[in-house]
Amino acid sequence: MRGFNHPRGAALCCAVLLLACRTPDSLGTRVERGPPPPSGPTFTAQQSGTDVLLQAVSPVDDRVVWASGHGATWARTTDGGRTWTAAAVPGGDELEFRDVHGFDAETAVLLSAGTGELSRIYRTEDGGASWTLRWTNEEPDGFYDCIDFWDRDRGIAYGDAVDGELRILRTGDGGRTWTRLPGGDLPPAREGEGGFAASGTCVITRPGGLAWIAAGNTEGARVFRTADFGGTWTAHDVPVVSGSGAGLTSVAMMDDRNGLAFGGDLAIRDAHTDNVARTADGGSTWQPAARPAMAGAIYGGAFVPGTEDAFVIVGPAGADVSTDGGRTWNPLDTSEWWGVAAHGPDAIWLAGPDGRIARVGVR
Repeated sequence: MRGFNHPRGAALCCAVLLLACRTPDSLGTRVERGPPPPSGPTFTAQQSGTDVLLQAVSPVDDRVVWASGHGATWARTTDGGRTWTAAAVPGGDELEFRDVHGFDAETAVLLSAGTGELSRIYRTEDGGASWTLRWTNEEPDGFYDCIDFWDRDRGIAYGDAVDGELRILRTGDGGRTWTRLPGGDLPPAREGEGGFAASGTCVITRPGGLAWIAAGNTEGARVFRTADFGGTWTAHDVPVVSGSGAGLTSVAMMDDRNGLAFGGDLAIRDAHTDNVARTADGGSTWQPAARPAMAGAIYGGAFVPGTEDAFVIVGPAGADVSTDGGRTWNPLDTSEWWGVAAHGPDAIWLAGPDGRIARVGVR
């Protein structure tokens, strides 16, 4: 959203020998046992190779991760974050890459958020050695917030409403070309309605054509939902704080039916508001959920694949983790964070100001 610059055991098997089952200990052999598994979250700071504000992160797996931020900056690791490479897209110093989607170690798409022509989409197929401009916003009042893909071909980008119409782009060729969905195929926008380009998590996709968009900056926060790869959308009210500079910033789904939406009032940093809601029917209806431990707005949230119901959220006041589907929250860190994404229980990344990036594990 425009103006959002401060916020888009193993078991041991008995060997049977001469009808006797004996463990190595019983044979007098010393058994080397490793440390017990972590009983709680782990947090490891990493060196991103840049000092700009990083707003979005996209793990391909537990080794390949892309990140993006201000100053036309992108970053990539191929070894789980032990080393990062960071650089800027040539000629784009004024661009703020507030979202990134990585397909593999060589291929990624960047979304620059900004008014008018500052909203752009780039694609690389050589690990960032070169970037090709694939789309530029031609509407002076347009502003795009976030991007996501269902697979290597089909994806969507979401932008603030223009002249009362929502803005959604679709691609069917991996982000090489983009087409705007006609306004008549979308729910009417409320005055001032749009997304928050904070963390790249205001739109998420799931297999089978499902996707959800988090919206705000108007009276009444809403989630938009599609089940046909973005062809048609429905709008659903969400009971969180709303109004100018408030509403939903992020949505995260555990499966096709269960998930959480996050947000808050961006002007409030030291108090709690109703800024989390829960759905159990795929986003058709939402109910208030537990407030986080951290104060202020939530900039981004992510479900942790490979867990039953773990979520990690970030914002100006830090990061929280829930291991019970958002029923309770516990502090993870108190530094300011903007972006969050997860590939698995031990492959969660946070991104934030001054090039800060961290790998998190939860159990």
